Parts: sequence; C-alpha cells; structure tokens
Amino acid sequence: MPEGLETSLSKSAGHNHHHHGDDCGCGHTHALPLDRSALVSARSLWLTRSGRDVIAGVDLDVRPGEIVTLIGPNGAGKTTLVKLMLGIEWPDRGQLWRPDTTRIGYVPQRFDVDRAIPMTVARFLSLGHDATSSEIAATLAEVGAERTIHQQLSQLSGGETQRVLIARALLRKPNLLVLDEPARGVDYVGEADLYDLIGRLRDSRRLGVLLISHDLHVVMAKSDRVICINGHVCCSGKPETVAQHAEYARLFGPHAAQALGVYLHHHDHSHDITGVPHPVNAAAPDQRSP
Repeated sequence: MPEGLETSLSKSAGHNHHHHGDDCGCGHTHALPLDRSALVSARSLWLTRSGRDVIAGVDLDVRPGEIVTLIGPNGAGKTTLVKLMLGIEWPDRGQLWRPDTTRIGYVPQRFDVDRAIPMTVARFLSLGHDATSSEIAATLAEVGAERTIHQQLSQLSGGETQRVLIARALLRKPNLLVLDEPARGVDYVGEADLYDLIGRLRDSRRLGVLLISHDLHVVMAKSDRVICINGHVCCSGKPETVAQHAEYARLFGPHAAQALGVYLHHHDHSHDITGVPHPVNAAAPDQRSP
C-alpha cells in the first residue's frame, strides 16, 4: 500500500447516498473505491453540524494535470469540503486518501492585510519559506507580479494581491494547488486573466488544481471537470454537460447555461453547448442561416 494519509470512518445506517465520477444525475449509486493514483481522493464524506448534513455522501478526486472546480450556492458546503480534503477539518464518516507525495499550495478565500504593519511583498513571501530572493523574484515573474516585489502589501490592487498569494502557494513547490474564490475582489478582465494564469500554471507545472468559485461561465470554461455542490453532489462532469443539467439551472437560473453555451477556447475556436468546436466568429450549426 502506498504511504499516505488514509481516513476511514464508519457510516451510520440510513446514510447510503453516494455520488461519484462523471455522473450528472442525482440517483443512488455505489461508491467507487478510493483512487490511489490521485493527489487526493474522497469517498462518501459526511459532516453533520447542529443536526444538519453540511456534507452528505460526497465523492471527489483531483488528479495531476486537471482543473476541478467546485460550484454551488452560498452555504452549500464548498469551503467545508475543501477543508476536509486538506485535513483542516475532520469528517464524521467516509474515506479520505492523500498520499505523502501530495504537496499542497493553498490560496484562502479571505486575506486581510493589517495596514498598520508595513511589509513589502518580498518580505511577506520570505515568511515561513526557505526561498531565496531570486526564487521569490522568479515566482513573482511566473505569476505576472514581478513589479510588486518592493511594494507594500497593503497598497496592492485586488488582482495583484491574488497573484502574490498564488506566488506564496507556489513557493511551497506544490503538485496540488487549491484556490478558494481566487477572483474575489478582481474586476472582470482581471478575472479572465487570473484563470488564464491558473491554466498556464497547471500546464507548466503539471499541477492538479482544485478551485472554488462563483464565477460560473468564466471559471467553468477553464475547467476540465465541474462539480456542483449543494451539501451533496448535484451533478458533475465536463462544464458543458453540467451546464445543461436541470439541477444546475435550478440553482443558478435558466440563463446560466446560456452564458456558458459558447465560450472562447484558446484563441482560434469556440465550443457550442454540445462541446463541438467552431472557428471564432463562425456561428454554431443551429445559429447559421439555412
């Protein structure tokens, strides 16, 4: 057996509701075994608080080189699920596998800077790391924030702060990057640029990426797999498949799927809602003149 953290807790009778894989339905299925080739793998996780199931029978895998995005309404349990996956919190029941080779870089949802304490970006990134000044400079350049190195942390824009936080996570030399609402406080253009950066980091470092986001059409378009959470897994799969699911429409409104229906991919083509590629500026088949 590979070395790593494995949690296996008993499941109470009456809780046998599982969701897994790329199933986009909400029916009852049998849980798959843990994926020991994944960076982190969970099966049938349950967490109850004040008599309410916050996490209810969730299965989740993140593999090297893939971007997995958790979406769902506020209070759906997305951040709680990530804390369970990271070992910050403990599930009541279920199985969790995280091998010793998994190194996690975490970008939290909130980061409040004490403006009364002067601190440059370079100083901030040196805290808690053995990184050299050249490694810090190179990592800032990698995330497009090299100009911030001597700036005060408190003076950065929202987008600059997020890039610095990503740089801090990368200095841990992770193979799993976890980001909770990374575009928070970033304008629309900066948001798209930020998700482009995350995609490039995935490619260049072959990272597994686990995202939490409310930025539905932008982040979903950048994801390999989307998991819609509302306590349990409502639906999961490729972005265009999830966008067509009835539960997705119920949670986010009937126009959410249309927003994702056609999106630019790389710079030379787009996908219609079925996933079929078309040249940029060409209409999808059902939009063309007869």
